Amino acid sequence: MESSRQYQVPQTPRVISPSPTPSEMSGKEGYFGPVTRSAARKSTRVTSPPPIDEDSGSDPEKRARARSRSPILDGRRRRMSALASTKKMGAGKKGELTLQNGTTTTNGHLSPAAANKNYWREMSRSPSPLGLIPIHQKWRSFIHRHEIPRKILHVSIGFLTTFLYCTGRQASQIHPVLLALLIPIIATDVIRHRYYAVNRFYIRCLGALMRESEVDGWNGVISYLLGAWLVLRFCPKDVGVMSVLLLSWCDTAASTFGRLWGHRTWRVRKGKSLAGTIAACITGIITAAVFWGWLGPFYSSLNEGENTFAFQGALALPANARDALGLSFAQASVTGPLALGVMSIWAGLVASASEAIDLFGWDDNLTIPVLCGAGMWGFLRVFG
Repeated sequence: MESSRQYQVPQTPRVISPSPTPSEMSGKEGYFGPVTRSAARKSTRVTSPPPIDEDSGSDPEKRARARSRSPILDGRRRRMSALASTKKMGAGKKGELTLQNGTTTTNGHLSPAAANKNYWREMSRSPSPLGLIPIHQKWRSFIHRHEIPRKILHVSIGFLTTFLYCTGRQASQIHPVLLALLIPIIATDVIRHRYYAVNRFYIRCLGALMRESEVDGWNGVISYLLGAWLVLRFCPKDVGVMSVLLLSWCDTAASTFGRLWGHRTWRVRKGKSLAGTIAACITGIITAAVFWGWLGPFYSSLNEGENTFAFQGALALPANARDALGLSFAQASVTGPLALGVMSIWAGLVASASEAIDLFGWDDNLTIPVLCGAGMWGFLRVFG
């Protein structure tokens, strides 16, 4: 009997529900009164939890949320929590964040000056390149996208060159002026890159004629003046004038038609399309035909002595080629409209090629006149 009492089967334990049972809610045990169907639906209806206030100032790490069982996410959460705690420990006052450069921002948001080390970012809160120059924000399509004021200035240089040629100004009188203008412009660029206030004032005055890459880089006017000075100083008069005209008009035509129809044609290189190259070639052909076919002969009295044109209306094969082919000088030469057509086509090809070539990443305002001058002068030295 003692052993049977010692090893008795334990009684079934009583399970207590964590939530109150109907018997506990009602004061009567073991008795449930009749319940209507509407009352039963009300009692079984699930109540939605209270909405979470998204704008509350509670810490996101302390909010109740479903916790993932993934060890990767769990480790990431620990790292994020540690990062948040580090920032909180380094903060001075509530809602302030101290940066490495000593500045303090409120509400935990970084200012553009603190987010970027380049001082010119302070002028715009735009995260995109658009916004470095204030006037580009107001005239996005007219100035920033199509660069209308810059193109007007670009084209006007060609008309100014034509005016100076028609009024009898020689290249020997113009290139010293270009050099005199080049020196103060370079000095101004050096000064504005060293002083923030000067650069900001410079951008406000000339921002409509600038690209955003020139905010902290060299102004394109420097390359323009340098290229024009080189061709007018070292090339014959007609080659130098034509090089400046090709820079002024062919580059503008390539940019305009390339932006309009470049997406419909093949890409020659990055930023250069076949549409822009064809436009530069056609513009160069027309410019050369008008200058050498009409404007040059009309002012022939201005082209004498050291100002003589390199193209005299005739083209011929070199002597070695004539001897090898057994041709006379008359048979191996062309004159009149045929020679003008050949020279115009060559000028257009040189203009389109110089516009499409990327020479060591230099500015095209410098490379286009230099390559055009070298190409046309070299062609005339061989066939002229």
